Amino acid sequence: MESRTVVLNAENGLHTRPAARFVKLAQGFAATVTVGANGATASAKSLFKLQLLGLAKGSAMLIQAEGEDEAAAVAALAECIENLGREQA
Repeated sequence: MESRTVVLNAENGLHTRPAARFVKLAQGFAATVTVGANGATASAKSLFKLQLLGLAKGSAMLIQAEGEDEAAAVAALAECIENLGREQA
């Protein structure tokens, strides 16, 4: 299992458009990918479940993946979240 914690720095948090991008990216990996935040976990491949986490600016997200491409999945998804704050700056 591969995991990494990232902090969401985007002003508007993980709202629908960037969340959809994140989910689409996650769906491209064979690994099972989950996101943990605010005491709950959700599949990174489900937009609805991901949005239920209520990821606002400053949220710490634990991205975990298990499967053949787990390291690549975690690296790509962490980069996606880290870049959200830069895009809005």
